[in-house]
Amino acid sequence: MEAKWSKVIIHASPFFAPWLVPILFFLISSDKEVKAISIQALLFQIVMGVLIAISVALSFVLVGLPFLIIFGIMLFVVPIIGIVKALSDEPWHYPIVGRWL
Repeated sequence: MEAKWSKVIIHASPFFAPWLVPILFFLISSDKEVKAISIQALLFQIVMGVLIAISVALSFVLVGLPFLIIFGIMLFVVPIIGIVKALSDEPWHYPIVGRWL
C-alpha cells in the first residue's frame, strides 16, 4: 500500500517539485519499483526540459512551434496518466525514458 502512494506522489511531483521528489524517494525508498519509477520520472523531466529548450530555440524559425506544443502537452498529460495507472496498481513506464532502465 505504501508503494502505491509513493508512486502516486512521484508521478504528481512535476506539478510541485519535479526534481526534488523523485530524488528523495530514490534515496529513502527500499522498494525497487519505487526507485525505478523515481528514476524514470527524473529522467523524463530532464529529457522534456531539453526537448522544450530545443523547441523554443527552433521556434524562432517556426520549425519548433509544433514540437513546443506537443512537448508542452506531454509535460502535463504524462504525469496524469502515471497517477491514474498508479492508483489502479497497473505497471506503467514513462514514454521516451521508460525502456532505458
